Amino acid sequence: MTHLDTDHTSPRRAGRFDADDLSNLDAKYAAQRLAFGPLMFQAARVLRTSGALEALKGAGRAGLTAEELCERVEALSLYAARVLLEAGLAAEMLREEEQRFTLTKVGYLVLRDPMTRVNMDFVHDVCYRALFHLEASLREGRPAGLAELGPWPTVYEGLAELPEEIRRSWFAFDHYYSDGVFEHLLPIVLADSPTRVLDVGGNTGKFALACCRHDPEVRVTILDLPGQLEVALANAREAGFGERVEGRPIDFLDPKAPLPGGHDVLWMSQFLDCFGEEEIVSILSRAAAVMGPDTRLYILETYWDRQRYEAARFSVINTSLYFTAVANGNSKMYHSGRMRACVEAAGLRVVEELDEVGVSHTLFRCALAEG
Repeated sequence: MTHLDTDHTSPRRAGRFDADDLSNLDAKYAAQRLAFGPLMFQAARVLRTSGALEALKGAGRAGLTAEELCERVEALSLYAARVLLEAGLAAEMLREEEQRFTLTKVGYLVLRDPMTRVNMDFVHDVCYRALFHLEASLREGRPAGLAELGPWPTVYEGLAELPEEIRRSWFAFDHYYSDGVFEHLLPIVLADSPTRVLDVGGNTGKFALACCRHDPEVRVTILDLPGQLEVALANAREAGFGERVEGRPIDFLDPKAPLPGGHDVLWMSQFLDCFGEEEIVSILSRAAAVMGPDTRLYILETYWDRQRYEAARFSVINTSLYFTAVANGNSKMYHSGRMRACVEAAGLRVVEELDEVGVSHTLFRCALAEG
């Protein structure tokens, strides 16, 4: 692996946007975009889901008038078309000339960009109502907004019971930021042909299945909550890997719940960001307890200080608010330095790092601390 980023102290990259460079008028405009942001978000979403953006794309450079749009999109009245088109102008999704509206690059991305679609659906279905309770979540240290979705203490206990549309958006968000990474990393993780892999927080089992497809001999143990484990093992059986994938239920929040030993590789993908720092140290300490001198522990995360592009950094930082109000009330998307500190506090050390994996990930390879 290549250590691509030697500066762990600064979150800034070349060309990064700096709000202090704005003129007074531009800063005023940026502030109003924040003030009306929730309204613009819903207008943008309805422009997409109603078919209005698709109709405008189909019209090309000729564009559409409000009257033509409501003729093409039966769900929209003339009033609705005018309101949405004008909102699209304010959101810089549309441009207007002589009362004809066309898509901008922003509008096209809202319509077609997979990351934008996944993020927008996740925010609407999972986060939108819950974030009304953000202040209470921060004050009380619990996911107060989760009550908008169900009666569970954390979202993880309720994943298998979420309403289908909400559950679909949650998993689409989760999988978008992980699925494409697995195939790229498997030659690294499965180097030296390990016999047994421990998938810590295996979710629906996608990594375990990818391991089995990549190496016909490897066996994988998935650790997760009972509800998620049931789904993962069912997926393994359906894929024909039932004999090579086993599961162990565990409550990760129980500091006395041990991790099973006897594995060559321990894998934690987008898992530790689901916990507060004390909980992370507890989990990693339990991992260290079952590791030998040759055991490899991989931690795959999206750190906000390691993002190359401003859009990725913005998305990662905002995801922390989901963890606060919905997921569990005490976790977040971490600075890489904070994760490194947790690793060291658990009696481990980061041996190698690989930045800019997949969408925006960093891979840590960890081993037992020397001495």
